[in-house]
Amino acid sequence: MRIKKNTLITGTIILTVTGLASRLIGFFYRIFLSRLFGEENMGIYQLIGPVMALVFSLSAAGLQNAISKFVAGETATHDYKVSLRILLVGFTFSLTLSTFCLIGVYNFSDFIASYLLFEPRCAPLLRIAALSFPFASVHSCINGYFYGVRKTGVPAATQLTEQLFRVGSVFLIASMCIKEGKEPTIAVAAAGLAIGELSSMLLALPAAYLHFVKKAYPGGRPPSGTLHRKTTGSGPARLVQAYGRLSRQILGFAAPLSANRLCLNVLQAIEAACIPAKLQVYGHSVSDSLSVYGVLTGMALPLIFFPGTLTNSVSVLLMPAISEADATNNQKVIRKAVRKCLGYCLLLGCICLVCFLTFGPTVGRMLYNSEMAGHFIMILSFMCPFLYLNTTLTSILHGLGKTGYSFFLNLTSILLRLLFVFQAIPVYGIRGYLAGMLLSQLYTTLCCLIPLRKYLLPG
Repeated sequence: MRIKKNTLITGTIILTVTGLASRLIGFFYRIFLSRLFGEENMGIYQLIGPVMALVFSLSAAGLQNAISKFVAGETATHDYKVSLRILLVGFTFSLTLSTFCLIGVYNFSDFIASYLLFEPRCAPLLRIAALSFPFASVHSCINGYFYGVRKTGVPAATQLTEQLFRVGSVFLIASMCIKEGKEPTIAVAAAGLAIGELSSMLLALPAAYLHFVKKAYPGGRPPSGTLHRKTTGSGPARLVQAYGRLSRQILGFAAPLSANRLCLNVLQAIEAACIPAKLQVYGHSVSDSLSVYGVLTGMALPLIFFPGTLTNSVSVLLMPAISEADATNNQKVIRKAVRKCLGYCLLLGCICLVCFLTFGPTVGRMLYNSEMAGHFIMILSFMCPFLYLNTTLTSILHGLGKTGYSFFLNLTSILLRLLFVFQAIPVYGIRGYLAGMLLSQLYTTLCCLIPLRKYLLPG
């Protein structure tokens, strides 16, 4: 038990440090993009984000979790042959789905851009970004495997590699264009997505190969044909039966998760596509509506989300700890965790609220050279106490097995924001949507506290 706890803590520390470094790189990368391409182009670039999230939900998210779960179940037996089969089955499904998504998005990019995103200029960005789908599916499955065996070094390394190559490639391509007297377009940023995912895959594949060679053959590289004989020694019929059973188990676990996440991402994609459209109903031009959307999602929100790196890392540690306490009916541990999370997250949120409210305009001008960004940061600062608290409270609910309730909260929260998109933005502009964001976070906090209220009461 002590070894498991130490492994979990070490893994959480690695993910925390990596998450902070990755967010710092991404934060300054967005500043670079905003200054290089401007507010309107940032809005166009941000519009493809929901499509990327939708594809990931369909092709990788549920399968990554399934691989992690079933591989974790095999760690006690040290049967790496079975673990390899689990990875291969999940990898096959994920790569197949991502390839279909690549073909679909690439061929129908004009339709998606014009009729779903309401911005034809997104089409070339979608075609370029679609090339990243298979790369992302490969390293996501491999990351899921390493999460399952509690080795977070490889996922952390691939995350940092992806960020570094994405930022570095965009900087290099943009610099070459400027040097040749050409003006770089926002398509360069989409190319950075594909290059970053490719670099992660090229790191993850050798890491997985070396891991299996080391575990299955501690003395060194296996002799030629040995791995094949060991894998197929049980006979073709039994092997097919084993893979069939694994396929049913993995699909049975991954399908509901993917369906839930897909549902949420579809609604988020509708939300993202409709904000600029409803801003035009309010009275903004096409250019101004995209600029407002780009400043909000590409400048202000990343800054508001940045302190959440701390609560995200805590939530990684919280869920298994709460799950273990719930399994042993240790109410004291759960009560202590809920109360500490409530106190510390509210403290962090209130500190960020005061800082963003006070220095928001200055930060907007200094970082983004945008008065609008500073104005949004001030308004969004009121979300901070609820935003950071919701991350940990949701993790506690997952640890208690209330995943269905958590999905219901996420679903109704998005529907509440959509209500403000369709009803408030045409009347009040972007301020109507900001009010909807604040109310949705407050709603989520209150609903999370309802099933946890018994842990907050004295006793």
